[in-house]
Amino acid sequence: MILNCLITGVGGQGTVLMSRLIGGAAIKAGLEVRGAETIGMAQRGGSVVSHLRLGDGGIYSPLIAPAEADIIIAFESAEAVRVLPFLAPSGSMIVLNRGIPPVTSALSDKKYDPAEMIAYLKNTVVVPGRLTVLDSGELIRRCGNSRVLNVALLGAALAKGLFPFNADHIAALIKERLAPQFVEMNLKALETGLGSLYHALGAPGPVGAVMVKVSPTGSST
Repeated sequence: MILNCLITGVGGQGTVLMSRLIGGAAIKAGLEVRGAETIGMAQRGGSVVSHLRLGDGGIYSPLIAPAEADIIIAFESAEAVRVLPFLAPSGSMIVLNRGIPPVTSALSDKKYDPAEMIAYLKNTVVVPGRLTVLDSGELIRRCGNSRVLNVALLGAALAKGLFPFNADHIAALIKERLAPQFVEMNLKALETGLGSLYHALGAPGPVGAVMVKVSPTGSST
């Protein structure tokens, strides 16, 4: 079994940290991990794409081929559209309805509308349950800090059961790898993300959603 996960956003959104948490959790779960990142002009707000491949063996390349990503997690709506060709026919995508205008938009008269990107995704990924759009404003309000949206998104992916590990692994890594002053806010973001499917845009309601409580010790209930 090999699970392919693609993470995309722009520089400064925390895509690299998310990939580190996923890779670390997979290793804790006894899985083999291969990964690669295309960062480019990330520090100037450019695209960042992280490839992660998890499995019980037989992973020879760190890169995910088009139409082979089982999971895509997108921090920004246009970046989600950009990597859509990587989504496998049976794959799932989680995306924030957040828009960060690209440089090309700033230099031209064309207005960048993230809602158009989300509409395109909804019209393209039409299989029920494969696309989850989360309200960035609501997540920020509930998390209390926009800097932890990456961990909240990871929590949402865990709530959908997309990874072969659980919130305990991620909570343990947060406490191991982050500076003490950032642990509590990231644990709160993880808990918020785990319950975020109740607030997914266009969701029919809480049926089938997962609500998990992460305690300060990392255990879940």
